[in-house]
Amino acid sequence: MSKEIEDYSVSSQDRSSSTPELTRWQRIKDSFKPAEPEKQDIENLDQDGEKTGLKRDLKNRHVSMIALGGSIGTGLLIGSGSALRTGGPAALLIAWGIVGTMVFTVVHALGELCCAYPVPGAFSTYANMFIDDSWAFSVGWNYALMWLFVLPLELVAAAMCITYWNDTINPASWVAIFYVFIFLINTFGVKYYGEAEVYLTSIKLIAIVGFIILGVVLVCGGGPTHEFIGDKNWKEGGAFTFGFKGVATTFVTASYSMGGTEMVGLTSAEVDNPGKVLPKAIRQIFWRILLFYFLSLTFVGLLVPANSPDLLGGSQTSTSPFVIAIKIGGIKALPSIFNACILISVLSVGNSAVFGCSRTIQSLGTQKLAPKIFAYVDRKGRPLFGLGFAAVFGLLCFLSAYHDQGTVFAWLLSVCGLATVISWLNIALCHVRFRLAMQKQGRSLDELTFTSLTGIWGSIYSIGFLIFVLVIQFWTALFPLENGGKASAKNFFQNYLGAVVILVLYTAHKLYTRNWRLMKNLSDVDLDTGRRVVDIELIKAELEEERLKNQQKPFYKRFWNYWC
Repeated sequence: MSKEIEDYSVSSQDRSSSTPELTRWQRIKDSFKPAEPEKQDIENLDQDGEKTGLKRDLKNRHVSMIALGGSIGTGLLIGSGSALRTGGPAALLIAWGIVGTMVFTVVHALGELCCAYPVPGAFSTYANMFIDDSWAFSVGWNYALMWLFVLPLELVAAAMCITYWNDTINPASWVAIFYVFIFLINTFGVKYYGEAEVYLTSIKLIAIVGFIILGVVLVCGGGPTHEFIGDKNWKEGGAFTFGFKGVATTFVTASYSMGGTEMVGLTSAEVDNPGKVLPKAIRQIFWRILLFYFLSLTFVGLLVPANSPDLLGGSQTSTSPFVIAIKIGGIKALPSIFNACILISVLSVGNSAVFGCSRTIQSLGTQKLAPKIFAYVDRKGRPLFGLGFAAVFGLLCFLSAYHDQGTVFAWLLSVCGLATVISWLNIALCHVRFRLAMQKQGRSLDELTFTSLTGIWGSIYSIGFLIFVLVIQFWTALFPLENGGKASAKNFFQNYLGAVVILVLYTAHKLYTRNWRLMKNLSDVDLDTGRRVVDIELIKAELEEERLKNQQKPFYKRFWNYWC
């Protein structure tokens, strides 16, 4: 009997030692199977009320960091050099300042929509709900294409950063490493994407704050050269290098650099409590615009001459204006350190590009605006075919091996810049239509847990400004600064390709569906489907309780809690 017990004990030990390995492998295999709605521990619905399978694993710290600096990358750190060269130092402040006010209103409008309708693929979904399916198709694919191009764009920029240290190594080898790194993060799931953004964004923010402090020191003559710079570059090179047309060319670069701010809305379907998390993240946009864009570019304009040959589009190797500013200051080791921070920033935006593209394509699949296979979500909440599509398209990054990286960068940027403008235009238009539908159907704003600080008039202002940007971009694309203002097909498509793409997509869908309606009737807009079921009275009671607690705190604490 004891022998049988001993044999059973040994066999049990064998099974216990082998089972975990088999179970782990089985779990990995099973994770790629379709999500099973009845086993989900979340309630995540699309606009039709169907469960999507996406996981609500993003926490407050993830969304806050994504909002604060998730898209600080090539547009600000490298592309701003081109804007400085063509527009001048004053153009940087004008373009980023005006675009910043518009972004502030757009993100608040988006926050109102996302808190009410935390559905996947927010932008195209809202277009389908409040405007028209053809418009939803065009803006949805426009946004997906933007991120498809942003990924190789950021990786080409990463190769450009590497050449700062060594231009003899084939940049494709580095790009391959970055490419694998980004897709590994996204393959692990949304939680790991959020964690990666927390650390990568922290490094970016520390670098930008450090640059601003250094900028104050260098402008005041505290650098190794002890030269007081002040407004020297404004006087010698002029505040504007090419007049109004030069300023006009900088708006698209400014728009692209702030692109990704709307990523906060895209995360709403994967946030545990969007009604509480999103408003705080949206309020942080104010600091992001003021501190990380406006102040940093102020010192770039003061420290870097607009005619520097190292700027993007100049005659020599393109370098970040931030690195140029540090080199001019005479600090030897710091340019390499900051260049490494730029490299990290670029990888962070590339990481966001894969997330944004895969979620948008998955949403298009659920809306039947893309092949149904793209709607597939596995048990880990990963839109596998969306990730695969982004991976295939991301292979364009190997164009970095092309000898003229600046040209590749410019063509990729041409698609992304206007795509951002059109996406923001869509958000503002959806918000206006949502408010008008609420009014038409006799619904009260008291139903909403969060309302836009700038209201419907902020969205109307944004629509007007964005249409203005599209018009002046058409003008500068048709009659460029180069070649004496003569028309050039190459220059036109390089600067206006994004608008052409949206027009082709919209027209093609109209012809295919034979639906010639421009917009839905306000009375036909469904204001209930897709709404997350919440107890409005309970939320209002919680907010009132929190407000009363805050009233008892000092002013500086109330200010910090609201904006930070």
